[in-house]
Amino acid sequence: MRPIYNKVIGACASVLLASCQQDIPMVSLGVDSQYRIERMRKLILRPEFTGEAYRWTLKDSEGADSTVSTEREFIFVAEKPGTYALRLDIIDAQNPVTQEVEINVEEESVAYSRYITEVYEYCPAPGQFVNIMPLYEEGDTEEDMCRKARESISGTNDIMISLGGYGGYVTFGFDHTVVNVPGQKDFKILGNAFYADANPNPSAPDSGGSCEPGIVMVSIDRNNNGLPDDEWYELAGSEYHKPETRHGFQITYTRPAADKVPTPDDNSPITDTTYILWETGDGEKGYIAKNAYHNQDYYPAWIAEDRLQFSGTRLADNAVDESGGKGSYFVLYAYEWGYVDNHPNSEEDKISFDIGWAVDSLGNPVHLPGVDFIRVYTGVNQQCGWLGETSTELSRAEDLHVEYQTHYLPNP
Repeated sequence: MRPIYNKVIGACASVLLASCQQDIPMVSLGVDSQYRIERMRKLILRPEFTGEAYRWTLKDSEGADSTVSTEREFIFVAEKPGTYALRLDIIDAQNPVTQEVEINVEEESVAYSRYITEVYEYCPAPGQFVNIMPLYEEGDTEEDMCRKARESISGTNDIMISLGGYGGYVTFGFDHTVVNVPGQKDFKILGNAFYADANPNPSAPDSGGSCEPGIVMVSIDRNNNGLPDDEWYELAGSEYHKPETRHGFQITYTRPAADKVPTPDDNSPITDTTYILWETGDGEKGYIAKNAYHNQDYYPAWIAEDRLQFSGTRLADNAVDESGGKGSYFVLYAYEWGYVDNHPNSEEDKISFDIGWAVDSLGNPVHLPGVDFIRVYTGVNQQCGWLGETSTELSRAEDLHVEYQTHYLPNP
């Protein structure tokens, strides 16, 4: 071994000292020059170097540079395979840095599902279909009910679940990141809304019936831990900026006492007009009534706490008593766009959603390259006589950028 050692020393001595410095480890930028990923998978890039500003540019199909982010961290996700040329400029008066990045996007090794594959949370507010859709059985835990919700709405199972009154929600995801494709709707969610055959309102003949709008929230897994614990963004539908829409709305439901004495309305099917108390952050109070058509508990039976609190955006009431105040014929009118269970499933465009509608908690538009988690919650706080509370229902969701699979088998 000694002759080899002497040979290396001799070689170093015969060249400039600078050439030997090639062996000195350099501090890594933290962003490599080349990556290989599957389509619809996130690549999270964050340089170790800091600067005064950052600029990420991506070459478009015609070779022109387009700025895609000015944040330090950049999340790349692509719908289609191909080679993508990305450049990072760390703008700094003392130490400017430029890094060219080549990203090779390939087809997935196992075909993605177009449909829901996971339900992470199922937390309905009290309602007449709660503990039925899905069915609660004695001893069921939160995990059991989450599993039952997944079994209902994953794949093509199409079994309706109810979110109960205002604020009740479900959080679900796919086996890939849903890509935000510019100029296109990205996913659709099916509910059970319908237009009434005998809609008496001539000004809205095609939008009145049973429409129980649910608000959509989205999130991207920035911390890459597979859990829906990152920041949430609302998809701003047609009602978001209207003055009658209330942001930062808060409501608390209280479980009724086991020995509560019902207060029926003898002139209707309502068996308890004061069944479940709700109170808002503004001091409003009211009740979810119980009716003769559903005799089970309306408060989620698997939840140990006697108070449930929800917050978010509250849409204006959309129900009209078209019987002239008699309470015998309520019509729930659809909002224009952007809500679940708001239009019939046959209205493909109106049950589809664009990630580009996302806004932050202050209502500012945000750009998300894709989303990993979707949450739907009931968006109105409304009691419609003998029809009961307005509650969003849903049965399925689909990524519009994944092709239908001929031999797809639903999840168990």
